[in-house]
Amino acid sequence: MGSQESLDEYQSVIRTLSDRLVEAQTPIRVLDAVKWDDRVRQAFFAAGAKKLPEVDRAYYEQRPLSFDAAAKKQEFQNIERDITRQLGQFNPVGQIMRRMCKEYRMVIRMLEARGSADFGLISQELYGAASDAFHAGDPTLADLGLMLSDFLNNIATRGDLADEPKTLSASEAVALLQTRLDGVFGRGGEQSIVRVFESDGIVADAAAGADYIKIRSDARFNERDVRALEVHEGLVHVGTTLNGLSQPICTFLAKGPPSSTVTQEGLAILMEVIAFASYPTRLRKLTNRTRAIHMAEEGADFLEIYRFFLAQDYAEDEAYGNASRVFRGSTPDGLPFTKDLSYLKGFIMIYNYIQLAVRKGKLEQIPLLFCGKTTLEDMRTLRQLVDEGLVAPPRYLPAQFRDLNALSAWMCFSNFLNHLSLDRIEADYANIL
Repeated sequence: MGSQESLDEYQSVIRTLSDRLVEAQTPIRVLDAVKWDDRVRQAFFAAGAKKLPEVDRAYYEQRPLSFDAAAKKQEFQNIERDITRQLGQFNPVGQIMRRMCKEYRMVIRMLEARGSADFGLISQELYGAASDAFHAGDPTLADLGLMLSDFLNNIATRGDLADEPKTLSASEAVALLQTRLDGVFGRGGEQSIVRVFESDGIVADAAAGADYIKIRSDARFNERDVRALEVHEGLVHVGTTLNGLSQPICTFLAKGPPSSTVTQEGLAILMEVIAFASYPTRLRKLTNRTRAIHMAEEGADFLEIYRFFLAQDYAEDEAYGNASRVFRGSTPDGLPFTKDLSYLKGFIMIYNYIQLAVRKGKLEQIPLLFCGKTTLEDMRTLRQLVDEGLVAPPRYLPAQFRDLNALSAWMCFSNFLNHLSLDRIEADYANIL
């Protein structure tokens, strides 16, 4: 982040308020606060995987938040009040920052409600529900998940689409991913802008930080996995963080509230698709998570979700891991934590946004998705802020989004094909397929 010395008074006010917002959210770590510890997993399997995990309100109370929730909510309330006092009710930057303050207060309320019914309800407010539709009369997210599952089932038995063997160790994946990211972000060795290293303290195969990617020490990979990590974690998650950190005035763009999670994960999945880095097994993982969340919303408990994942050919440990993602922060028979809907929901929203930007001739809007942890509803405002010099355009931009010629051509064809009836085409092509 740049110095405040070169800013005029108006810019300096925005920067100060923005820095306060960034500072205030620092101790809020949602995933750390909701995850289940390894003792829960051990007890579940010790009981033969036949009893619900022993997670209730008291379980979370034994794992207190790392901050004073009441004081933190008051802090965001004070920042929100000062934004209005210093920038006015209708200032565009102020409107974005005030919404972020409200979201963070809602996040804190959700974390205070861990282990209660309110946790799942607030989660739905923040991240959405599987039963949400995109437009009146359209399929819900759960419907789209089932539809995608059907498509994937049609190709599931093809031997030539089986995943390549995972022959790469974590250390080999680290070396390969580091080389690829150095090629994207520039500089290598000790000077690498993005660092890749092993970690034995993460649940997922990989996790992105501000300027690093951690790889789980005991995980195995193939080259396709590494390519997906390069695109998803590197080009999108780390790239947008670095672009946010380089903002001289609107420093809040380096940090993302839940509304930006949908944009982030949607961008990451879209990037995987247009960079040809995704594959059926990876897509199935996303659709299964969506289906599992919908099942939990409909009343399924942890054991039913665990058995669902077993039926999808997951090993027992993987099935447990996926089922616990659905109920973390909640109870094993409560409403789900809906953050994992962000992948499919975000993909559809980002795809539609880019398609519409191309149709309306507003191509300059598209790269701004990468200028930090953005939210779709702020995109018009961000365009205005770039024009005013308050927001810097993205420094790191994937090749697919630098080349607006190719992206707009792809979207024009996509727009055109959307107007054709696939059912009619399927009937006409029946004799040649």
